[in-house]
Parts: sequence; C-alpha cells; structure tokens
Amino acid sequence: MKPSRTSSLATILLLAIATLAHGEFSDPAWRYTLRKPTTGWQNSPFDDSKWRLGNGGFGERSTPGARIGTEWTTKNIWLRRTIQLESIPAKPALYVFHDEDTVVFLNGKKVAQFEGFVTEYKVVALAPSALKPGKNLLAVHCRQTVGGQAIDVHVIDAEKVPELPKPKRPEHPFKSELITEWGENVNAENAWREYPRPQLVREQWTNLNGHWDYAITPKDAGRPSQWDGQILVPFAIESKLSGVQRLLHDDQALWYRRVLALEKPAGGRRMILNFEACDYRTEVWINNTKVGEHTGGNIPFYFDITDPLMDGSNKLIVRVEDSTGGYQLRGKQTDSPRGIWYTQVSGIWGTVWMEEVPAKQFIHDLTIQTSKEGRVLVQIHGSESPATIVASLGGQEVARASGTSEIRLQIPQPKLWSPESPTLYDLEITCGDDQVKSYVGIREVGREKDADGHWRFTLNGETIFHWGPLDQGWWPDGLLTPPSEQAMRWDVDFLKASGFNMIRKHIKVEPRSYYSYCDRIGMMVWQDQVSAGNNPKWSRLLPDPKDADWPDAAHDQFMFELERMVSTLENHPSIVVWVPFNEAWGQHRTVGVGEWLAKRDPSRLVNVASGGNFWPAGHIVDEHRYPHPGWPDELDGGRFDDYIKVIGEFGGHGLPTPGHLWDNSRRNWGYGGLPKDAGEYKERYLESLRILTELKSKGIAAGVYTQTTDVEGEINGLVTYDRKVIKIPAAELKEIHKTITQ
Repeated sequence: MKPSRTSSLATILLLAIATLAHGEFSDPAWRYTLRKPTTGWQNSPFDDSKWRLGNGGFGERSTPGARIGTEWTTKNIWLRRTIQLESIPAKPALYVFHDEDTVVFLNGKKVAQFEGFVTEYKVVALAPSALKPGKNLLAVHCRQTVGGQAIDVHVIDAEKVPELPKPKRPEHPFKSELITEWGENVNAENAWREYPRPQLVREQWTNLNGHWDYAITPKDAGRPSQWDGQILVPFAIESKLSGVQRLLHDDQALWYRRVLALEKPAGGRRMILNFEACDYRTEVWINNTKVGEHTGGNIPFYFDITDPLMDGSNKLIVRVEDSTGGYQLRGKQTDSPRGIWYTQVSGIWGTVWMEEVPAKQFIHDLTIQTSKEGRVLVQIHGSESPATIVASLGGQEVARASGTSEIRLQIPQPKLWSPESPTLYDLEITCGDDQVKSYVGIREVGREKDADGHWRFTLNGETIFHWGPLDQGWWPDGLLTPPSEQAMRWDVDFLKASGFNMIRKHIKVEPRSYYSYCDRIGMMVWQDQVSAGNNPKWSRLLPDPKDADWPDAAHDQFMFELERMVSTLENHPSIVVWVPFNEAWGQHRTVGVGEWLAKRDPSRLVNVASGGNFWPAGHIVDEHRYPHPGWPDELDGGRFDDYIKVIGEFGGHGLPTPGHLWDNSRRNWGYGGLPKDAGEYKERYLESLRILTELKSKGIAAGVYTQTTDVEGEINGLVTYDRKVIKIPAAELKEIHKTITQ
C-alpha cells in the first residue's frame, strides 16, 4: 500500500462527516465483475447472474486499515448488492474505505464520487431521498493504479456507526475451468496406483487412494459425528480433483475417515501405514487408538498400526490442521492467491498406503554413497540382521557383498550415471526376513576451475554447464499433486526433449517417483527446501547481509524438515544441488544451515540462498535478474572468488494463450510486460539466451529460466498451465539451446 494517504472528495450529495459510535450492521454478499460491464450495470433491473459472488471488502489483505473478505488485485472492479431497509435511517450515510477513483450509486443514481485513497473508514452523509423503504440497489465502481488496494462500502445510520466485524471468509478457492487431459480421466479406481517408494520396494503393499469421508470442524471441536461428504485421496481439499474444492482456515480442522477391511498380520509381522505427504499437522487413529502424529507438510512419514488392528473392519481416522502462515514451511501457498503466490493446499496430497514388514527387524531406510571408481557403500537403517546385496545390470549380476549395517560393493568397470548415459544398477537386498529392491546410479558431483580461473560444475570429473528451467510442479486440477504419474512424467519428458539437462525444483518436494524418473531418463535436479515467511531485508548480493531472527522452535522445525527431505531423497543420483533458501524467504541462520548441509551431504553442492542474501557458505553464489540475465560485477571485489557463479532465475517472458488461462479476468502477467505477439515472445527468449551465452564465457556456470509452465496468474511458462499448448516446440528449443549446452 502507499505509505500515506490523503483524499479529496467530490460528491453531489456530500453533507457531513460524522462521529463514530456503535450500531447495528448487516453485510450481505456482493456480486462483482473485473471486466467492464454493459451500459446500465448500476441500474435495476440488470442481469448480474453471471457475475461472481464474494464477501466485502475487496482488495489486498496487506492494505493498511482495510477489511478484506475477497481478494481483488486488478485495476478495476464493479460491485452490486441489494440491501433491505425496514425504514430510512434518521441520518443515512455511506461508510466507506476506498481506493482511487470510486463512484457509488444507489438505485441507479450516482450519490458519491471519490478521488485519491484513504487509510481508514469514513462516514459520508446521504440525502434521505437517495434511499427508500424495502429493497435498495447499491452499486460501486472502483479503479486503482498503483500500490495496494481496497474498496468497502456500506449504508448506515450516521448516529449509529457500526463496529465492523471481521469479514466473512471465503469458503471456496477460485474455481478455474482449466483441467489437464490426465485430470479429465482421474477417478477413484485409477488415482495414483503406482508404487510410491521406488528406491525401497516391497512386494506386499496396499494402496489406500480413493474415496474417503471428510469433514471440516472448528479446531477445538471433537471428532465429527456427521461427515460432509467424500473426498478423492490423494488430492488436497482445495483442488478440483478432490471433488470438494473447499478452503481450510487456520481455526479449523480437516478430518478424514476410511474403513479398512483386512486381517491382522500373522506370525508377529507388522503393518506400516505410510503417508507420502499431508499438509501440515497430522494425527492418526486406528479403532480409536492414536497411533501417531507428524508435523511437516512436504515429506513422507509412517506409523506402525499393528497393535490396534482387528481382523475384519478397522476404522482409520486422520485429523489435519494447516495455518498456511507464520513460520510454517509452505512454499508458494497462500490464503490470498496473487502474483507469484498460489492457492493453498491442505490435508493429504500424496499417496496413502500400507505394507507388511517382518516381526522383529526390518529395513527402515537405505543410504547409498558412490564414487566414479565403482565403489558403492550401502548403509542399512532399522535392522542389524546379516544382509546380502546383489547388484545387477540388464538382469546380469555384476557384484555381491554381505555384512551388517554397512556393506561395500565394488562394481567392475562401472558405467557412470550422467544426463547422456543415465545408467542405473539394480540392487536386491536380503536382510534377515526382509527383502527389498532398490537401485543405484554411480556418479560424482564436484567443481573445478577452468583455464580462466572460473569455477565450473563437474560431473564424473568432466565440466558441465547446468541449464534448466525453474519448475514449480503446480497443476490447475491437482494443485501440488500431479493428476497422475503419466502427467508428472510428461513435464520431464518435454524438458528433456527441449535440450535441458537440469531442473530447478522450486520450493516443492515432488513424489518420490518423480526423482526416480529423473534418475532413469538422465535429468539433473537442483532441489529447493520448501520456504516459509518471516524474512530479513532482501539485499541480494550486497555486502553486509542480514538474517531474519527466528525463534529456536521454528528453526528446529525448519531443520527437521530439511533433514527429512535430504534423508528421503539423498539416494537419487539426479539430485546434484541442495537449495535451502530462496530470495531471502524465511532466510535465517544462513551460515549455520549451509555448513550443516555441506557436512550432512558432502556428495552434493550447496546453493545456500538462490537469489537471496549472500553469506559465505556453501559452494555457489546466485543472482536472480528479470527479464534478461545479468551479473553484478561491481559487487564482486573478491567476495565471490571461492564460489561457483550462477544465474539462478531469469527470463519469465509471458505469453497469454486464450482458452488456457487460469482466470481470464485477473491480471495475467510476465516479467518485462507482455509481448504484442508470439513472434516478439520468441525474440525475447532468444535475446535472453544470447546474453546468457555471453555470461557463460565470462564465468557463469549455470542458468535457470523461469519457467516450465504457466502457474495461475503467471503466464511465463514454456507451456500453458493445462499442458495443452506448447509455446515453442521442444525440437526448436533443443536447437536453440545448443549454444548454451555445447
């Protein structure tokens, strides 16, 4: 919002400014549109049935002094609602919070016009003749040009000025008509049927995706006695594919119920219940016995549910809270979608499944480390039973070793993993009574200086330029959850065919099968940690950076989720860089986090703050610049001599595609403004790559282009949000990109 507000008022019926007092208040919903309506929109009768329905006021929730029930971020808004008056107030007045250029009509006649903006509500007297007993039509047009914005208008009695209650909250997210071709075919029988943990595979497992009962209650309420309907798991309740599309507020709880028909495991075997992702605080009961709780919305977790199980019918209950705010790690989610911030995601959004494991000890996890000489170290977690590991390639055994806890294999004449040759060795592991399948890609990630003294990335000892898109992994129908594994793979296949060798997975942790697919087809990944708010001043690469001051409890949760992300994904050869912070979002204790991460996983490089405040930590210094890439040589002064220089974000060139926009009426945007046509769009893309090629020759070692797909109001993707229109064909992109990758 603008830092200070003064207003000038011109109104044909302005009479007085009243003193505030308490009074009655009624706040019915409004009909509104963001597109200019036809003549007579302020009159009655007028057909506004196709206008949207929303609660007042309208604007940005960050606007000082405003009361916002519905997000509005475009330049213009037109509002209509009918108010019922038993009698005309003794001193009728408008109670208004307005932005620039506001016009108010009552019963088709203009009663007030305002210029400028205000920072608090004001009372503007009306002539009694402006109103009538019974129904009155209140119509408003507001236009704003800069800064934050808000409009809220009420008809009141100036002798009884009301104390405005909190605005009514929206119960539903914006419902776009967009859907992917995969989403069109999703149902309860085919929703994410694939095995969800490809690097630790057991034969006996049960997929629990499908229809569950759900209910939303106040946070302090007990278990619901009545259920609101059915939800399709594993899709978040806000998503189209969930079949619900409701918002979960911070003072509410989301409940799930499913009946499990199964037999209690025999012979002392255990039953494990797995959640691939549930946002954010989760509690689970089996047959009224609590089996566990988990905090964190982006990482897998599991509970042993054996003891309360019974033969036959078993009741599974899940309770979720999700504030989507504060220090909670939430990435691009917000309760006020706009700009680069998207629809919130609550509850289960990853596959839920069960598996049987041996009675006494079983393999909880594996840690696999490799060297380009073919040495493979496998650490077995959860079991100290004697184990044997057999490595094979193409069905032929190439190595075998036995031991406990830590087992070393030597692969003869190893075929190394790379984007050009993504070789994977299959592993069969027998540990006591437990048997699992896994795989390993042998590779080494490093860095070295070139002949000019610039640091470069290496893979298996060879210099490689990292070239890829910023990839957010959002979907118009599933939000954070891809509509299917086939859909998820389509994105990676398109990028591979387009000549990219890397993906920066931005502020999101994908399903584990995503990374396995990158392993299989040869796509390097920079993996971001999911971010939170509470930011320091964003100084980018300037000297004397600042960190945000996070309390210990919030930092401990951040580190818990970071460690869990690393331990979940560290065996994937495709992941070559960790990115704990982005653009100062929640950036705190940077040096400590960077040093911890570099020590925790020395097999990868650390980009401690992509585009964020530069601290001497990790291995990479990262500049974000839009729309064209650039590097601030004037800020170097030797501070960056020990770091690989990268352009971690650039581009973002937008191109609107009619019929494939998330919301036709909102501000759809790209960096640098929108081009006049597809030809200019391509010219801008080529110019960005020409500049990046020059920067590469001057020492830049990687480039990340924004972005793979459009996302909600961002139309700067190489592909539309619904994946139905490719803006530049993959074959053409691959040819263009040869100047970067060769």
